[in-house]
Amino acid sequence: RGFGSFRLRHRQTKEGRNPKTGESVSVPEKRMPFFKAGKEIKELLNPELPPV
Repeated sequence: RGFGSFRLRHRQTKEGRNPKTGESVSVPEKRMPFFKAGKEIKELLNPELPPV
């Protein structure tokens, strides 16, 4: 609790390019992991600075 959570994001099929030949290729759809940090870990990593 407070650490964060992992979710899946879906990437749609897209057109890519082979850098060696310049040929157009189809990149298939895929699921990518995504981490959303919780409030507590954000506060630990980015503490509030005292006013100047």
